[in-house]
Amino acid sequence: MSIELLIEHYGLLAIFLGAAFEGETAAFLGGVISHRELLTYWSASFVATAGSFAADQMWFFAGRYAGQWGFVRRLMERPALARVTRLLENYPTGFILAFRFLIGLRTISPIVIGTTRIPTGKFVVLNAVAALVWGQLFTALGYLFGHGIQKTMGHLPLQHHLLIAVGAAALVAGAALAFRRMKPRAGHS
Repeated sequence: MSIELLIEHYGLLAIFLGAAFEGETAAFLGGVISHRELLTYWSASFVATAGSFAADQMWFFAGRYAGQWGFVRRLMERPALARVTRLLENYPTGFILAFRFLIGLRTISPIVIGTTRIPTGKFVVLNAVAALVWGQLFTALGYLFGHGIQKTMGHLPLQHHLLIAVGAAALVAGAALAFRRMKPRAGHS
């Protein structure tokens, strides 16, 4: 079975699961794949949105109803928790809308939110809005990246196109992590 057939048969499921458990790279690759017309843009962006929304709802309910489970308690003990809690207490609505865009806080944030008194309905609505923006943004970036690669390098074989996209996503993620690690040091100087 060729990679094109695999994408046509399992691509939407892969984007959904990838957006749920990994995040941006899956949505970005969904955009690249939709540029190649193996999936429609709207289907790729919708499943990226749905995957992100579903995972964050799952983590929210884990915080809300499974707070005593071992894995939830271990997540709550992470150092990032203090920062998440401080941001959430100061800006509850803004934080719920923004956490999926904050590197390193995506999984722990809905768990922390679930442990608070923020109403479930409020979280569902804000999570849906944020997931919609997130899904459209990263799928669109992948689509535009695919268009740029095709303009620059011509119509590459799909494998090369995807490798370039994964490499670019890894570079951006690596640069963002490096920037994040350097930022606190700059404040200590």
